[in-house]
Amino acid sequence: MAKKMNRSAVSVHAVILAGGAGERFWPASRRERPKPFLRVVGGKTLLEATLQRARAFAEADQIWIVCGHEHARAMRAESGLRPSRILVEPQRRNTAMAVSWAAERISAEDPDAVMAVLSADHHIPDRKAFALAIKDAARAAADEGVLVTLGVRPSRPETGYGYIHQGSPASSDHPRMHRVRRFVEKPDSARAIRFVQLGDYLWNAGVFVWSARSLLEEVERYAAPLHRALAPLRKNPRGRNQPAVEAAYRRAPSLPIDVAVMEKSDRVWTIPVDFAWSDVGTWLSLAEELGVGVSGSSRQSSGHARRDAQGNCFLEGDVLAEESAGNLVWGGGRLVALLGVDDLAVVDTDDVILITKLERSPDVRRLVAALKSKGRENLT
Repeated sequence: MAKKMNRSAVSVHAVILAGGAGERFWPASRRERPKPFLRVVGGKTLLEATLQRARAFAEADQIWIVCGHEHARAMRAESGLRPSRILVEPQRRNTAMAVSWAAERISAEDPDAVMAVLSADHHIPDRKAFALAIKDAARAAADEGVLVTLGVRPSRPETGYGYIHQGSPASSDHPRMHRVRRFVEKPDSARAIRFVQLGDYLWNAGVFVWSARSLLEEVERYAAPLHRALAPLRKNPRGRNQPAVEAAYRRAPSLPIDVAVMEKSDRVWTIPVDFAWSDVGTWLSLAEELGVGVSGSSRQSSGHARRDAQGNCFLEGDVLAEESAGNLVWGGGRLVALLGVDDLAVVDTDDVILITKLERSPDVRRLVAALKSKGRENLT
């Protein structure tokens, strides 16, 4: 266990992960314009909204973005961050490498710093509640040397999310914290229903809070290949040594941080939260977030979304729906007309029209793979 910091003021750095492909949100999300740049909910891009959340608990110079080289220029332009705060990955190696590189950089500048790891494509309407949870988690991470993960109390038996099995209260000094019994991968429908009924299972939001030092200790302990890959970066962690970054990424395993560390560590706590959260990962999850299929739903909706009495939701463009219900439509530059169809996702991006049952929309990445196999990557 890491030595306790016992500091009244916790220095919190926000690390925004923006390197995902977003293929389940195709065809709106593409290589050239991935999901964080889309105005999906609330009238802002998902990246803009994430930056707003980060500024609620981190100073301007303590916000970082980790992204791929193909989006680095756009990330710099949209975020307004200093170039040194944009960590550009030479190749994709999943989240374990991304957060470990950020931890090396942050710990070199601010040895006692706590990191709050956010995703650039989540939707969390209540910024105030989110910031309070991060601050509470940061105090626990600083005081106890633990790795904290946010657990969202489920509002439905969702099969598209991983779950956290919440354990006993962790500390009287940090009353919101609980120990983690185990992490559970995406369950089938029957298990998801049981998890919700039991009441001690939480959605794994993929939002993590830990000290940079503690995270690197656990990487060394549980993810030796990753620790070895980081060696070139440890020699000059504050420098912008591109050959060292490329060497580290060539050697690094491609693993999510959950698998590399969180599922193995005995230092993991969770903070259960009740605020609305969505990873907006698929057209189905967006439809659920916007209350598609529910007439007069009170769910949070996009500033430019329109709902009708049949539970249809129209995000963009000119749409006409007759005798149709529960559809999600992202229109383009032409009229989209629906007649006698229910529960569809219809996405018109001018060069591609996607039509799928909402329940099948998590599988659209299969279409992306098929296009790539046919040499049509210009459409991905």
